[in-house]
Amino acid sequence: MSWAAVLALCGAAYALKAAGAVAASRAPDGGAMTARLEVLVVPVIAGLIAVQTFGDGKALVLDGRAPALVVAAVLIWRKVPLLLVAAAAGGTAALLHAVGA
Repeated sequence: MSWAAVLALCGAAYALKAAGAVAASRAPDGGAMTARLEVLVVPVIAGLIAVQTFGDGKALVLDGRAPALVVAAVLIWRKVPLLLVAAAAGGTAALLHAVGA
């Protein structure tokens, strides 16, 4: 991949984030749109997590990511700081990958 393509993709990602921030700042506070967005956020993020954890192209995969997700969910439920949650989940996945699970 060329550096020009990498820089173009980075620029596009930052432009999308900036557009989202501008659009969010123009939305009225407490409006119907805010309520709709709050209802959609959790299912969208849950779907992304499920696809990244259990999907591999067109196949269902159960590997070290599934137990790592369980570790992360339990730690979040116990209100552990996010940095420790990420480290524990990543460590779990890495350990299981290292032992061949």
